[in-house]
Amino acid sequence: MLRNLKDLFDAFTAPAAGQSLAQRAHTHQLAVAVLLVEVMRAEPGSGPAERAAVLTALRRKFALTDDEIERLLELADAEAQALYDYHRFTSVLNERFTQAQKIALVEALWTVAYADLHVAAHENHTILKIADLLHVTHGEYIAAKLHAKEAASGQPQ
Repeated sequence: MLRNLKDLFDAFTAPAAGQSLAQRAHTHQLAVAVLLVEVMRAEPGSGPAERAAVLTALRRKFALTDDEIERLLELADAEAQALYDYHRFTSVLNERFTQAQKIALVEALWTVAYADLHVAAHENHTILKIADLLHVTHGEYIAAKLHAKEAASGQPQ
């Protein structure tokens, strides 16, 4: 298990040019997971609802086993604790993600924020900063937010 975590971490820190397809996939998975964890960590009192939303988002995005998702979340949490900027992670996603994939990620970030049916100012700021770095337009950002809010409340907006 620790070897897999190390392999995933090494894949993220290795130069992109020399990465295999599998290593690039691990790099993207870690980048997405770290950004989701950052939204979860943005609210000081985040609880099981936010964690469950992160796990759900990772399950929807990646074809990984529950064990692999748990390990990815552990690694993402460790990376997020030492994080000083988002550029390292968003630049990886900007290279390979389509605009639709970036918008879907922003919506997943909002889903994490709305997991407890309350969005804290820090969560809002974190998502806005990430969306800007992903080159998501303001209109796309707002649409993703409204869609996530609608899904969280169960009522059309």
